[in-house]
Amino acid sequence: MPNRKPFEFAGEVIDGGTRRTVDVPVSVLSDHTPIDLKVHVIHGKKAGPTVFVSAAVHGDEVMGVEIVRRLLQSDLLAGLRGTLMVVPIVNAFGFHNRSRYLPDRRDLNRSFPGSPAGSLASRLAGIFLDKVVKRCDLGIDLHSAAVHRTNLPQVRVSAGNTRTRALAEVFGAPVILTSSLREGSLRAEAKDAGVDVLLYEAGEGLRFDEMAARAGVAGILRVLRNMDMLPAKGIAKAKVTPLYCQSSKWLRAPAGGLLRTYRGDGDVVEAGDVLATVSDPFGESEVDLVAAFDGIIVGRAVMPIVNEGDAIFHVAEVSHDDPAQAVEDLTVQLENSPLFDEDEII
Repeated sequence: MPNRKPFEFAGEVIDGGTRRTVDVPVSVLSDHTPIDLKVHVIHGKKAGPTVFVSAAVHGDEVMGVEIVRRLLQSDLLAGLRGTLMVVPIVNAFGFHNRSRYLPDRRDLNRSFPGSPAGSLASRLAGIFLDKVVKRCDLGIDLHSAAVHRTNLPQVRVSAGNTRTRALAEVFGAPVILTSSLREGSLRAEAKDAGVDVLLYEAGEGLRFDEMAARAGVAGILRVLRNMDMLPAKGIAKAKVTPLYCQSSKWLRAPAGGLLRTYRGDGDVVEAGDVLATVSDPFGESEVDLVAAFDGIIVGRAVMPIVNEGDAIFHVAEVSHDDPAQAVEDLTVQLENSPLFDEDEII
């Protein structure tokens, strides 16, 4: 059977049944070091959708880079139908500097659609959007919490988008969180271009997390299987339906001082529960942080030193008869997910 028509990308030709890393020029640093957008293209032998997976849009969110590394090593991709475009590090500038931002202090995820005549962030955003995103039928964008915070594995979708809601359930992360589209974000501009994007949030900036890695790799493979891009063998469907949360709110420090937390990400809380205590350094005063409503903790601060008003717990409201049991079932499912890279555990 003859191979598919080759996939042409950035001046390179990738034949059906082959894979290649292509360097897309972005800029040159002040010392004349070139910076490229490195895209790994897997072009299957048989026709199918085109999907992109991206990580490190924020340079300090290294969890997604590890998920991509494990994904690319999976033997399951040998049976890929369609085309998979994988960008392990979108923001190489921030990645090298261990920074969320680019050297011009701009947030890449607020710089779309970008412009070839704009700032460094704008130029990178335009290249990524035009060269990769607009060529795809779907995207999966991998993120982590900001530095000194951590997120429970979750997929964020837009309200009313039935396709992404269904795919988020297929992904199988513990929580699906409705999140509005923000101006200048990749997800918003991709939507304007007719491309749906699943946003996966898990773990902490500049840190690896084993459960977040497992959930990410397993979720991506499930989505590709659901789109008939991978054979069913070796990819187990999620056995537990994720918790669907339509609203969430950050609970903030009632005072500045030393933070002692009593609850963690994934914990189900009720209105009135004491989640943490803030003490002054002399031990003369203490103020409790109390849950304002029932919900599940989907994100939290990890630094023990806080200022008054700092965001401490991100709590999402849950519509479920027994959220605590649901969380327990989802945790067991996460722990039982295969490593896909058994020789190396973080």
